[in-house]
Amino acid sequence: MNTRNVQLRKMTISAMMLAFALLLPLLTGQLQYFGQMLCPMHLPILLCGFLCGPVFGFAIGLAAAPLRSILFGMPKMPNALYMAAELAIYGLLAGLFYKIFPKKKPFIYLSLILAMIGGRIVYAIVFLLANTAGTDTFHILIKQIISATVLTAWPGMILQIILIPFILIILEKITKRKYI
Repeated sequence: MNTRNVQLRKMTISAMMLAFALLLPLLTGQLQYFGQMLCPMHLPILLCGFLCGPVFGFAIGLAAAPLRSILFGMPKMPNALYMAAELAIYGLLAGLFYKIFPKKKPFIYLSLILAMIGGRIVYAIVFLLANTAGTDTFHILIKQIISATVLTAWPGMILQIILIPFILIILEKITKRKYI
């Protein structure tokens, strides 16, 4: 496949992943806490990184939360900006680690987990930088970060660890392209 076709395929898949990132939260949005637990925007961004590479993963991750905030009013600002940083790093690291590591099942999990950790670290850093000038004390901010990135989101993290490799395996069988 020539370079132009590859780029067109990546742009098409990236646009689909952005659409999924915008629309998936509508399925869980009626129950706000439930939606936060499942992290529906994270799945398509991570997939975009795996399928389209670090540049497209980063770009779609950076755009998704602010665009969704503008179009649907959720996530609210400034949280959409914290999420934009987190999602951009998800897409970047998923694509980067997938490119670097061997194309074997254990490395998909390793790439995924490292991307999830990296995104959550960036979320924490951006959240701290944006909120240290406020009235909250540091330990309260740390509790908020841990609650938002781990305690509340653990069902979504498990869902990502189960679904993303499964989706990549299915796509490999359907398209005859090597994803794992």
